[in-house]
Amino acid sequence: MIAAERRAPQRPRMTLQRMLGLRLSLWYVAVFVISTLVLVGLTYALIAASLARRDHDIIRATVREYASRYETGGLLAIQRAVEIEERTGDRERLFVRVIGPGADALFARMPPGWSSYAQQELDGPRRDGPLEGRAVLEVASVQLYDGTILQVGKSNEIRLALLRKFQWIVGLVSIAALTIGLTGGLVLTRSTVQPIYDLIAVVRGIIATGRTDTRVPARDQDGDAVDELSGLFNTMLDRINALIAAMGQSLDNVAHDLRTPLARVRGIAERALESGDPAAAREALETCLEESDRILSMLNTLMDISEAETGVVQLKREPVRLRELVAEAVELYDDVADEKGVAVTFEPGEEVTIAAAADRMRQVFANLLDNAIKYTPRGGQVRLVAARDGDTAVVSVADTGIGIAPEHLPRIWDRLYRADPSRSERGLGLGLSLVKAYVEAHGGAVAASSQPGRGSTFTVRLPIG
Repeated sequence: MIAAERRAPQRPRMTLQRMLGLRLSLWYVAVFVISTLVLVGLTYALIAASLARRDHDIIRATVREYASRYETGGLLAIQRAVEIEERTGDRERLFVRVIGPGADALFARMPPGWSSYAQQELDGPRRDGPLEGRAVLEVASVQLYDGTILQVGKSNEIRLALLRKFQWIVGLVSIAALTIGLTGGLVLTRSTVQPIYDLIAVVRGIIATGRTDTRVPARDQDGDAVDELSGLFNTMLDRINALIAAMGQSLDNVAHDLRTPLARVRGIAERALESGDPAAAREALETCLEESDRILSMLNTLMDISEAETGVVQLKREPVRLRELVAEAVELYDDVADEKGVAVTFEPGEEVTIAAAADRMRQVFANLLDNAIKYTPRGGQVRLVAARDGDTAVVSVADTGIGIAPEHLPRIWDRLYRADPSRSERGLGLGLSLVKAYVEAHGGAVAASSQPGRGSTFTVRLPIG
């Protein structure tokens, strides 16, 4: 019952997620339809105004023409002009009427079927109500010089028929556009939102199973922001998997390396308790302290490496002369090299100044030099060179030691990794990991090359300035 109660709230949330595509489609269709209606309305208004303007221009031009004829030839001239135009069909069908001073119709000519039209003065006030949207006879009137009134009119029936046809066509086009817009919106939003659904499915799978080996399906590399988000999420999972694998390997190595000193500490403490000898107990305590320091050193170094790799290490950068920094490391290990019978030579090249944390970089060169001396037999040589290569400072540490086997070379930077031949030497197996972490934290790079039995060369490259 408890599990069922916990799963119940997830269903409406999943429904809302699936509704995202529909909501986007509806928004898309709404914007599409509204914009289409606005454009159609503007087009309809412009066409209606253009057709009305054309009819009105024809009426006014005819009024001016007939008024001119009346002034030159009287009523007879108007009658002849109307008859000629009717026979030739040069002009559209028009209503023409001449009203005398006594309000008597001196001349009237109306095309067949126009008698039922209501008249509407062209320049008079618009009539609302029953005449709206119906065919009317639009008339323009002018008073002539002798008081006679000349009227010319034209029916708007043809104009209304054209506009109705336009409305019908626009209606069909709008329905088709709505259907296409809705279908296209569903398809487009579905394809756009699909990576989000894939991402949600992967995240839910990770939450449910705890496994991070699933990935969001890859799409176009040059896609949009959603595709970029999916790619970054996959990259993040790859990085997490790599960190988890490195952590597991480090834990295995830590467990392996801590088992021996912890067992030694326990054995020493048990023997000291059993013996009851104060001198043996004191010696046991000293040994336990030494082993404890070694374990603490290992854990502190692991923490330093983790801080450097994750970018949270505090680097107090300052201008540092590289040649002096390497010379300090060489001077620090002079006694160790003499005691082991290894010759250490330092060839300072051009003076180079870098922006770095001096204590961190001093530890880098000290670790490399300690590593070279440790694995170089008596009578061998260690050679350090500091030089400049363009905008890069280069420090190389070469030795004539036992070298590194090719199968071990790629893994020497791993935490607590020690090849079998190196386990005879005392150490934590963290020196090179710390070197790599500090160098990369400074924006540099470190590389190694080696030939078994002939020695190894470690090269550190740091940006100048």
